[in-house]
Amino acid sequence: MRNPLFDAIAWNSDGAGIERESFRRIDAEVRPEARRRFSEAEWHVARRLVHTSADFSILDSLVFRNDPVVAGLAALRAGARIYSDSNMIRAGLSVPKLRRFHAAFSRESILCPVAEPAVAEFAAREGITRALASVRLSARELDGAVFLCGNAPLALAGLMELIADGVVRPALIIGMPVGFVNVTESKELLRLTDVPHIVLEGRRGGSPLAVAALHGIMENA
Repeated sequence: MRNPLFDAIAWNSDGAGIERESFRRIDAEVRPEARRRFSEAEWHVARRLVHTSADFSILDSLVFRNDPVVAGLAALRAGARIYSDSNMIRAGLSVPKLRRFHAAFSRESILCPVAEPAVAEFAAREGITRALASVRLSARELDGAVFLCGNAPLALAGLMELIADGVVRPALIIGMPVGFVNVTESKELLRLTDVPHIVLEGRRGGSPLAVAALHGIMENA
């Protein structure tokens, strides 16, 4: 006998239709007071994070400062360097979506040197993590860049140190590292800068959420 649960599946749905229906349900279920915290542009990003996590409580920790959506769109249209602190972010970003903003974007153009031998050697020599070593070795690439951090708090802290020292000024920071050590501290450093940024405060974060945030920015176009 066929289980009736199979009859509850919308077998003929396509991907675009499923996404539209998902967003419709998010818009319908979100608490009005939570929705009012965000501008229309910010809501595209916030809703994408809910879609990625299936968790409305994520909205309580999401903060936008210094008009990051406008800054992010401008940087993408200029073909700005994209830096990711994990290969998961690099793999997760949609190159076709990026190319709608600038034809030069490719998977290879997304900078993520964390696994390179030179980074490992520098990290061992300095007694630091590869995530921090990657940022320090990439300093020349980070000025005017879109910086995505969804894994290592020290990558974000290292960037903030470079900003504080006047070495670099990124176009946009997405600060969503995850974990228990250096996490909240690195995110608090973002309060000290006027660089446009999106941060998921507290311990929560992750590479999929950092990817979702940039995709949400792109949806504003």
